[in-house]
Amino acid sequence: MLNKKLIDQIRNSPLAQDLTERDCGFLEQVMEQRMLGKDEYLLREGETDDTLHIIVSGRLAVTKDAAGESITLHVMGAGSLAGEMGFVDGAAHSASIVAQEPTVVISLKREDFEKLVPEHPNLVYHFMRAIVRLGHATLKRMNLQYVEMSNYITQTHGRY
Repeated sequence: MLNKKLIDQIRNSPLAQDLTERDCGFLEQVMEQRMLGKDEYLLREGETDDTLHIIVSGRLAVTKDAAGESITLHVMGAGSLAGEMGFVDGAAHSASIVAQEPTVVISLKREDFEKLVPEHPNLVYHFMRAIVRLGHATLKRMNLQYVEMSNYITQTHGRY
């Protein structure tokens, strides 16, 4: 899958929804493609970095250490983002992300992205807007899961 052109992967990513072909070309100059092997970590809980990753193919597990055991919280597939909070604010990762199978990601370091701001402000605006849009969708999904879990625990509002 690594032989697929980087520009095509950018163009097909959820972050390119409002970008022009030219914008995708500028991103191609600052993004990298990476192949992860099965069980290879993309991010580790507690570490910091400023890189945003978009999953092109494969599956990544979001895991959290609890009492010395790794618990899978979520499994991400093509089109999902990883590391977006660290990319935006530099915070330490709240969970680890590990490949469940060979996985291709495209990555963007904040430092490289910030170089686009002076000459390509519309690209930056649309890209950041897409990150917020996707983050909002994740928050909505998590809120629904919380309500379902709460209803299950209290055995209310449904067939449990």
